Amino acid sequence: MDKQWYVVNTYSGHENKVKEKLEMRAESMDMKDYIFRVIVPEQKEVEVKDGVEKEKIRKMFPGYILVEMVMSDEAWYVVRNTPGVTGFIGSSGKGAKPTPLQPFEVDKILNNMGMSRIDINKELEKGTRVRIISGPFAGMFGVIDEIDPATQKVNLMVDLFGQETSVEVEITEIEVAN
Repeated sequence: MDKQWYVVNTYSGHENKVKEKLEMRAESMDMKDYIFRVIVPEQKEVEVKDGVEKEKIRKMFPGYILVEMVMSDEAWYVVRNTPGVTGFIGSSGKGAKPTPLQPFEVDKILNNMGMSRIDINKELEKGTRVRIISGPFAGMFGVIDEIDPATQKVNLMVDLFGQETSVEVEITEIEVAN
Protein backbone atom coordinates (compact mmCIF):
# COMPACT_ATOMS: atom_id res chain seq x y z
CA MET A 1 0.00 0.00 0.00
CA ASP A 2 1.09 3.57 -0.68
CA LYS A 3 1.34 6.28 1.90
CA GLN A 4 -1.27 8.99 1.51
CA TRP A 5 -2.42 12.11 3.33
CA TYR A 6 -5.47 12.10 5.60
CA VAL A 7 -7.24 14.86 7.52
CA VAL A 8 -7.72 14.16 11.22
CA ASN A 9 -10.19 16.09 13.37
CA THR A 10 -8.91 17.20 16.80
CA TYR A 11 -10.18 19.31 19.64
CA SER A 12 -9.79 22.93 18.51
CA GLY A 13 -6.73 24.53 20.10
CA HIS A 14 -5.15 21.14 20.81
CA GLU A 15 -3.63 20.54 17.35
CA ASN A 16 0.01 20.81 18.46
CA LYS A 17 -0.56 18.60 21.52
CA VAL A 18 -2.24 15.95 19.35
CA LYS A 19 0.65 16.17 16.86
CA GLU A 20 3.16 15.54 19.67
CA LYS A 21 1.12 12.68 21.15
CA LEU A 22 0.60 11.04 17.77
CA GLU A 23 4.32 11.24 16.93
CA MET A 24 5.18 9.77 20.35
CA ARG A 25 2.63 6.95 19.92
CA ALA A 26 3.92 6.15 16.41
CA GLU A 27 7.42 5.84 17.89
CA SER A 28 6.49 3.86 21.02
CA MET A 29 4.09 1.51 19.20
CA ASP A 30 6.63 0.86 16.41
CA MET A 31 4.42 2.41 13.71
CA LYS A 32 7.10 4.61 12.05
CA ASP A 33 6.76 2.45 8.91
CA TYR A 34 3.05 3.36 8.71
CA ILE A 35 2.77 6.87 10.18
CA PHE A 36 5.28 9.22 8.54
CA ARG A 37 4.53 12.93 8.98
CA VAL A 38 2.06 14.81 11.14
CA ILE A 39 1.51 18.45 10.18
CA VAL A 40 -0.50 21.28 11.71
CA PRO A 41 -1.35 23.52 8.72
CA GLU A 42 -0.22 27.04 9.67
CA GLN A 43 0.58 30.32 7.91
CA LYS A 44 2.65 33.29 8.99
CA GLU A 45 0.79 36.58 8.90
CA VAL A 46 2.07 40.09 9.45
CA GLU A 47 -0.23 42.07 11.70
CA VAL A 48 0.09 45.85 12.05
CA LYS A 49 -1.07 47.15 15.41
CA ASP A 50 -0.42 50.74 16.52
CA GLY A 51 2.05 51.15 13.65
CA VAL A 52 4.13 48.15 14.79
CA GLU A 53 4.43 45.06 12.60
CA LYS A 54 4.14 41.74 14.38
CA GLU A 55 4.51 38.32 12.82
CA LYS A 56 1.77 35.96 13.89
CA ILE A 57 1.27 32.27 13.12
CA ARG A 58 -2.34 31.45 12.25
CA LYS A 59 -3.79 27.98 11.91
CA MET A 60 -5.19 27.43 8.40
CA PHE A 61 -7.73 24.85 9.59
CA PRO A 62 -8.38 25.11 13.34
CA GLY A 63 -9.25 21.70 14.75
CA TYR A 64 -7.55 19.70 11.98
CA ILE A 65 -4.15 18.13 11.34
CA LEU A 66 -2.73 16.31 8.32
CA VAL A 67 -1.25 12.84 8.68
CA GLU A 68 0.84 11.11 6.03
CA MET A 69 0.35 7.40 6.57
CA VAL A 70 -0.21 3.96 5.10
CA MET A 71 -3.81 3.07 5.96
CA SER A 72 -3.61 -0.24 7.77
CA ASP A 73 -5.90 -1.47 10.54
CA GLU A 74 -3.12 -0.94 13.10
CA ALA A 75 -2.19 2.58 11.93
CA TRP A 76 -5.87 3.55 11.76
CA TYR A 77 -6.33 2.33 15.34
CA VAL A 78 -3.24 4.23 16.61
CA VAL A 79 -4.36 7.54 15.07
CA ARG A 80 -8.04 7.17 16.01
CA ASN A 81 -7.25 6.37 19.64
CA THR A 82 -4.70 9.15 20.18
CA PRO A 83 -5.92 11.47 22.97
CA GLY A 84 -7.48 14.61 21.45
CA VAL A 85 -8.40 12.98 18.14
CA THR A 86 -12.13 12.98 17.40
CA GLY A 87 -11.94 11.12 14.08
CA PHE A 88 -10.92 11.14 10.45
CA ILE A 89 -12.49 13.39 7.82
CA GLY A 90 -13.91 11.40 4.92
CA SER A 91 -15.00 8.41 6.97
CA SER A 92 -18.65 7.49 7.18
CA GLY A 93 -18.07 5.95 10.59
CA LYS A 94 -19.17 2.40 11.48
CA GLY A 95 -15.62 1.13 10.96
CA ALA A 96 -15.25 2.54 7.42
CA LYS A 97 -11.77 3.68 6.45
CA PRO A 98 -11.43 7.37 5.50
CA THR A 99 -10.83 8.76 2.02
CA PRO A 100 -7.34 10.23 1.48
CA LEU A 101 -6.73 13.75 0.16
CA GLN A 102 -5.94 14.10 -3.53
CA PRO A 103 -2.31 15.05 -4.32
CA PHE A 104 -3.33 18.49 -5.68
CA GLU A 105 -5.18 19.23 -2.42
CA VAL A 106 -2.14 18.32 -0.33
CA ASP A 107 0.14 20.33 -2.64
CA LYS A 108 -2.02 23.44 -2.25
CA ILE A 109 -1.97 23.27 1.56
CA LEU A 110 1.72 22.42 1.87
CA ASN A 111 2.79 25.01 -0.73
CA ASN A 112 1.06 27.70 1.37
CA MET A 113 3.29 26.55 4.24
CA GLY A 114 6.44 26.51 2.08
CA MET A 115 6.59 22.71 2.18
CA SER A 116 6.30 19.88 -0.32
CA ARG A 117 4.29 16.65 -0.32
CA ILE A 118 7.52 14.85 -1.15
CA ASP A 119 10.19 14.91 1.55
CA ILE A 120 13.20 15.98 -0.56
CA ASN A 121 15.80 14.77 1.94
CA LYS A 122 14.30 11.32 2.51
CA GLU A 123 12.48 10.34 -0.69
CA LEU A 124 14.44 11.89 -3.55
CA GLU A 125 17.96 11.27 -4.71
CA LYS A 126 19.81 11.16 -7.99
CA GLY A 127 18.64 8.11 -9.95
CA THR A 128 15.16 7.89 -8.35
CA ARG A 129 12.45 7.00 -10.90
CA VAL A 130 9.48 9.38 -10.77
CA ARG A 131 6.22 9.95 -12.62
CA ILE A 132 5.24 13.44 -13.73
CA ILE A 133 1.65 14.06 -12.58
CA SER A 134 0.98 17.57 -13.90
CA GLY A 135 2.27 20.11 -16.37
CA PRO A 136 3.21 19.66 -20.03
CA PHE A 137 4.97 16.32 -19.40
CA ALA A 138 2.15 14.76 -17.32
CA GLY A 139 2.00 10.98 -17.51
CA MET A 140 5.68 10.58 -18.45
CA PHE A 141 8.30 8.84 -16.34
CA GLY A 142 11.77 10.14 -15.69
CA VAL A 143 14.89 9.62 -13.62
CA ILE A 144 16.16 12.36 -11.31
CA ASP A 145 19.42 13.85 -12.52
CA GLU A 146 19.64 16.86 -10.20
CA ILE A 147 17.74 18.21 -7.17
CA ASP A 148 17.56 21.90 -6.17
CA PRO A 149 16.00 22.13 -2.66
CA ALA A 150 16.18 25.95 -2.69
CA THR A 151 13.89 26.32 -5.73
CA GLN A 152 11.94 23.08 -5.05
CA LYS A 153 12.73 21.87 -8.59
CA VAL A 154 14.30 18.75 -10.07
CA ASN A 155 15.98 18.03 -13.39
CA LEU A 156 14.74 14.78 -14.89
CA MET A 157 15.97 12.70 -17.77
CA VAL A 158 12.89 11.70 -19.79
CA ASP A 159 12.51 9.80 -23.04
CA LEU A 160 11.20 12.26 -25.64
CA PHE A 161 10.78 10.72 -29.09
CA GLY A 162 13.39 8.06 -28.37
CA GLN A 163 15.97 10.51 -27.06
CA GLU A 164 17.06 11.18 -23.46
CA THR A 165 16.15 14.80 -22.73
CA SER A 166 16.63 16.87 -19.58
CA VAL A 167 13.52 18.68 -18.30
CA GLU A 168 13.07 20.82 -15.19
CA VAL A 169 9.89 20.35 -13.16
CA GLU A 170 8.67 21.47 -9.76
CA ILE A 171 8.58 18.92 -6.96
CA THR A 172 4.80 19.35 -6.73
CA GLU A 173 4.53 18.01 -10.31
CA ILE A 174 6.06 14.60 -9.57
CA GLU A 175 5.52 11.51 -7.47
CA VAL A 176 7.91 8.67 -6.74
CA ALA A 177 7.18 5.79 -9.14
CA ASN A 178 6.70 2.29 -7.75
